[in-house]
Amino acid sequence: MSDNEEEARAGFESVDELQSHGINMQDIAKLKAAGIVTILGVSQTTRRHLLKIKGLSEAKVEKLKETCAKILPPPFQTGTEIAGRRQNVQFISTGSKSVDAMLGGGIPTQSITEVYGEFRTGKTQLCHTLCVSTQLPEDNENFAGAAGKVAYIDTEGTFRPDRVRAIADRFGVDSAEALDNVLCARAWSSEQQCDLLVDLAVRFVEDRTYKLLIVDSIMNLFRQDYSGRGELSERQQQKLNQFLARLQKLAEEFNLAVILTNQVQADPGAAAMFAAASSAKPVGGHILAHASATRIQLRKGRGDERIAKLMDSPDQPEGEATYVLKSGYVGGCK
Repeated sequence: MSDNEEEARAGFESVDELQSHGINMQDIAKLKAAGIVTILGVSQTTRRHLLKIKGLSEAKVEKLKETCAKILPPPFQTGTEIAGRRQNVQFISTGSKSVDAMLGGGIPTQSITEVYGEFRTGKTQLCHTLCVSTQLPEDNENFAGAAGKVAYIDTEGTFRPDRVRAIADRFGVDSAEALDNVLCARAWSSEQQCDLLVDLAVRFVEDRTYKLLIVDSIMNLFRQDYSGRGELSERQQQKLNQFLARLQKLAEEFNLAVILTNQVQADPGAAAMFAAASSAKPVGGHILAHASATRIQLRKGRGDERIAKLMDSPDQPEGEATYVLKSGYVGGCK
């Protein structure tokens, strides 16, 4: 392991390592209970938020911050050093070679990818496909994977083990093993949806083999819990922003790919102003738009054909790719 790799790894160590630097186990347990499970996580959390954790005084928070600052590498790095860290990014196949090519290799780790579209465009089918393709080896000849496990937060009750089995058969993966490597939780409220990230953070630090986190869908419960114009514009956006910030931290801390599916709503104004514009737009507003590094719009084509349009990406130009919804998986067009 190189010096740069060792420095990068230091931030991703468990907060348990702080005990050897003079932090007592009671305070470490309090950090874990709040979902702060790595040294980098402590550094990324504001003092104000740390002070809200019961039992952490200003003196303890300052000691935590100072200790983490000594362990972590310098905050500023050269472009060469950052490029070295980017070498750890992995790409997970969507099951469609044309969509993978549009994305530059597949769904990337260390960032958030949002997939939105109307019903029957293949959002959940894509999630099921990724549950299996993530488990494929990186050097797979046809579809690249990440040789890792999957965490799945289901907010709509659409996760189906039978679909995962069918996709596993298509990829030549043992279906029982494929299901064992998918950890799924059903969320019934936006509050529970947020709390599940705390549980996952603890799991991720104990098991570093997780490579994909799916939230299907991101906005369903927020729209359900915050009804009314005032709540939607203020409280919902604040809670959503906190949830997305935690997702981004998890993606970078554990080299995860994060997939968010999203609903759409009618936008009559766009269609009235521009004849070619879509009459549907993703919900979640600008906060979700800015949090998602990659945004993919799915729409219906002819028959079983669907069209994926890359709306935003830090690495790739806008583009379109056609795929088909087949029994049990997302595939390419013949």
